[in-house]
Amino acid sequence: MADSVESKALVKFPVSKLTVGMFVTAIDRQGLVKISNAGQIRHRDAIAKLVKNGIKHVWVDAERSAEHCGLKRAPSPKPVGKKPQQSREKSQKQAKKLIVEAKDLVKKVLSETFEGKAIEVAPFGALADNMIESALLDADALKCVSALRTKDAYLLEHSINVAFLLVTFGKYLKLEKDTLRQMAIGGMLHDIGKIKVDDKVLNKPGRLTPEEFEHIKLHQVFAIDIMKETKGLSSISKDVCLMHHEKLDGNGYPKGLKGDELPLHGRMSCIVDIFDALTATRCYKEAMSPAAAFKVLLSLTPSHLDRALVYEFIRCVGVYPVGSLVELSDGRIGIVWQASNRDALHPILKCFYSIKHKRYTEVAMVDLLKSDLHIERGVSPSSLDVDPSPFY
Repeated sequence: MADSVESKALVKFPVSKLTVGMFVTAIDRQGLVKISNAGQIRHRDAIAKLVKNGIKHVWVDAERSAEHCGLKRAPSPKPVGKKPQQSREKSQKQAKKLIVEAKDLVKKVLSETFEGKAIEVAPFGALADNMIESALLDADALKCVSALRTKDAYLLEHSINVAFLLVTFGKYLKLEKDTLRQMAIGGMLHDIGKIKVDDKVLNKPGRLTPEEFEHIKLHQVFAIDIMKETKGLSSISKDVCLMHHEKLDGNGYPKGLKGDELPLHGRMSCIVDIFDALTATRCYKEAMSPAAAFKVLLSLTPSHLDRALVYEFIRCVGVYPVGSLVELSDGRIGIVWQASNRDALHPILKCFYSIKHKRYTEVAMVDLLKSDLHIERGVSPSSLDVDPSPFY
């Protein structure tokens, strides 16, 4: 006999989406039917048994499920004095404003550095504080906005993205807030030496000659000189700027540092710089999907990159990073919209296009925890015939 749903924590769930740790209270047979052996799923065998018995949906108690399942729980009482969480729309607007400010500042400093003026660190510090605050308030909103790319603004966007990724990665590793701040400043300035590199070489669409590559490498030598003239820049900020091309085996540049000579933040900068460069479209290459970029990062361990740290970075960013594009099992393309406090394979997507029908669709938010659909693959923006940027 069907019962009514008494608890607000109960969620109707497709059996195909069940995971170990979820608390199943009832099965669904055209209504809720309580079961005598209600409890938390301990093994995959229990899920297989439900499938074998032809059960398509069950009722899951979110409150009694394990936290790693990513189920939405009833809100806790608001602590006195704590700011209420703002809407995603407002967070998105603030993130866009922040990134515009960051681009403007980096552009201004690049121009002034080219003219021989010294860098003022204070504006970068204020911007880094805002970046950290935004990441703490709504990391998914900032990730989505930072995923937008413009072909003719690579240097600006790369600098901002490296700074944000360092903040995100550092926050994941539970580093001190002041360390996050210093890494963010270093990230925004990490390619400052390229302002003195020949534009024809910097933006060459084809393969560089050995001589041209040596010229490109000079941007780190130029950066050393610029750092010396910059007052108030911390050692951590300088390390991020000057170590992102070093390698653990000592074959990097500009100083050929090896092993323990590369501190944690230096190793982080190497990983983040490569990842963001691989996932960006350049004049000489198309953007990779994050999944393809992860494979490249792993191929560079342990000689170039720290293997354990690369795995931590992949866990931090996620298999399908917020802001990246994926193809659903029904042929729709979606932006990974929300992933905080959810398992890696079941984010919320913002779908807007159908590959199957080759046309835009009505914009729809799809929660993969509550859907029979699944992600088929990650998609590179350059592989699409349409521009996804209006939907961010």
